[in-house]
Amino acid sequence: MKYRKLGKTGFEVSEISLGTWQVGGRWGSPFDNSLAESILHEAIEGGVNFIDTADIYSEGESEKAAGKIARQAGKRIYVATKCGRKIQPHVSKGYTPEVMRAFVEDSLKRLETECIDLIQLHCPPIEVYYRPEIFGEFEKMKQEGKILNLGVSVEKVEEALKAVEFDNVTTVQIIYNIFRQRPHEMLFARAHEKNVGLIIRVPLASGLLSGTYSSSTRFAPGDHRFFNRNGMMFDKGETFSGVPYEKGLEVIESLRKLFPENTPLAHVALRWILMHKEVSCIIPGASSPGQVKTNLAAEDFAPLTDEQMTAISRLYTEEIKPLVHQLW
Repeated sequence: MKYRKLGKTGFEVSEISLGTWQVGGRWGSPFDNSLAESILHEAIEGGVNFIDTADIYSEGESEKAAGKIARQAGKRIYVATKCGRKIQPHVSKGYTPEVMRAFVEDSLKRLETECIDLIQLHCPPIEVYYRPEIFGEFEKMKQEGKILNLGVSVEKVEEALKAVEFDNVTTVQIIYNIFRQRPHEMLFARAHEKNVGLIIRVPLASGLLSGTYSSSTRFAPGDHRFFNRNGMMFDKGETFSGVPYEKGLEVIESLRKLFPENTPLAHVALRWILMHKEVSCIIPGASSPGQVKTNLAAEDFAPLTDEQMTAISRLYTEEIKPLVHQLW
């Protein structure tokens, strides 16, 4: 495993880390503690030292599992969590210093720790980025020793650019993959300038870039890949990166042709992200230990050639960009 610096946090984190949205099982299924622990153990044994979770994942069970395994690991494991999405309706006025502080206190209890390594605002409404009192409250909690760092998880590049204006924002978590290339146009340079770490989520476009799906693939009713393609429950960009499913399958076939037969496309997709030096880490999810192994095997995948990078850029520009680029 290779490690990269996570911006001004100073943390040296595994470049392929772990996201835990689905760590307790497949989307829509009940949380399975033993499965969650086996996934987390597999990741840590593979060299992962950064785990991303959220208070809303499986109603806090994901935080509990991440905290437990981190305590038992016998080595330094950084745990990042997120807060804010519990606010209903999810609007700016629901964000108050008192509410944010209560979220942090609750996460501290579930993680069973005295200090959170990284707390992230969880895709707040854009108006929140114009409210310095919210960011100031997290600075107070840092001085009190409740958190080490503040970060943000965003939907749009514009939100990230606004967030990094606050000096106490140390990281930005954003969707970035072969089907979502806008972030590297402006955000990457700005993050580098501000020494802000970039945490990349949805690196496989909800599994679409793994190349294992087809037009006959069926998703369970509780799976966001079934019910959220048009943004019925949350931003549609979180599902297949906002790319229409059939169009995505079509472009995947063109992507296959750029590599030797039987090349794992998941490894191509992860390596493509890691080709960008501004990226601190990728947090692919996993619903089984086997998926963790598959993701971590991308560490041994050779760097892409200039020709392959250019061809991927051309595919995006011609086939995907007109559909999604201006949205996020």
